[in-house]
Amino acid sequence: MKELAKRVQQIPPYLFADIERKIDEAKQAGKDIISLGIGDPDLPTPDNIIEELCRTAHDPVNHQYPSSQGMLSFRKAVAEFYARRFGINDIDPNNEVCTLIGSKEGIANINYCFVDPGDINLIPDPAYPVYATATMMAGGFSYPMRLDPEHGFLPQFDLIPDGIADRAKLMWLNYPNNPTGAVADLAFFEEAVAFAKKHDILICHDSAYSEMTYDGYVAPSIFEVPGAKDVAVEFGSCSKPFNMTGWRIGFVVGNSVAVKALTTYKSNVDSGVFQAIQYAGIAGLNHPEEIVSASRAKYAARRDILVGGLNEMGWDLAYPKGTFYVWAPVPKGYTSGSFAEFILDKAEVVITPGAGYGPAGEGFFRATLTTEENRMAEAIARMKKVLGKVEF
Repeated sequence: MKELAKRVQQIPPYLFADIERKIDEAKQAGKDIISLGIGDPDLPTPDNIIEELCRTAHDPVNHQYPSSQGMLSFRKAVAEFYARRFGINDIDPNNEVCTLIGSKEGIANINYCFVDPGDINLIPDPAYPVYATATMMAGGFSYPMRLDPEHGFLPQFDLIPDGIADRAKLMWLNYPNNPTGAVADLAFFEEAVAFAKKHDILICHDSAYSEMTYDGYVAPSIFEVPGAKDVAVEFGSCSKPFNMTGWRIGFVVGNSVAVKALTTYKSNVDSGVFQAIQYAGIAGLNHPEEIVSASRAKYAARRDILVGGLNEMGWDLAYPKGTFYVWAPVPKGYTSGSFAEFILDKAEVVITPGAGYGPAGEGFFRATLTTEENRMAEAIARMKKVLGKVEF
């Protein structure tokens, strides 16, 4: 067989595929594994969403090829969600919204719309791995924007050299943030928009966790900044707020040129989301607060168990106000990888090594809140047994 394409040879092993493999191996060895590794909601999809899928799946109209852009009714539901949730009333569902087969698909594919070989994207470090991997597959290079705890895990735009910024095509942002759980206020997005306009960069804001917030914090949309649509798109998802990760439905909103480019690209590589799933997504978007509030309460309770337990062992963690992740430094004497291996081997608990999210993630680990409270408490008890008090 001929040699694989270089872009495929260069792809690093996907972080979560490796974690899933280790979990399977441990389970096959008879271990009772508690996974705090993968951010996949354990809560069920709400009944009204399932019922809408079942109802519309019986309609033969929905058995045909769906539009790559998505049904207009779904795109209108997205625009109406933005109006209710963020007070943004000028989203045009015809030209400024495209339905995605999960936001991950759009996050990867938009690179092929803008990035030519040798181009630069500005990528947070640490970050969701797809930003950098998709940049590489499109032939581009990643310039890291380091996220430090001292600056609230927000990029410092003034540290990016003008020569790099002027060459950059895309800038990736993600708040509430995976993996750090950090949040951003509107002032940050105002700064980001001004920077993008100065250097002619398209901001790609991954807003998958906008509804997973706590302690009174409400996540803004970048489009609350006047003029943001000139330089930005925002990726949203039904996966996290409506517990629909397996359903694969999301959306992109914003700059009409960028949305059209992505729609054109998609029309050549896929046939869109099964329409019955789009109707189910509409059911979620039309009544989000009724669904999300219960999930928030559960995740907040689990967060309190996890962060409280880690702090009892010697950590000094703030309670994150967004996502369902806890980002914490590893104890003295460990790398992120060796600590994750130790906890899996000795406590039979899965955590994610921070180095998998980029060089700046070394020295940290990520734990998810997608495990029920009694198992979360059991995970903490196991870690206390093998760690005792930790030092940093």
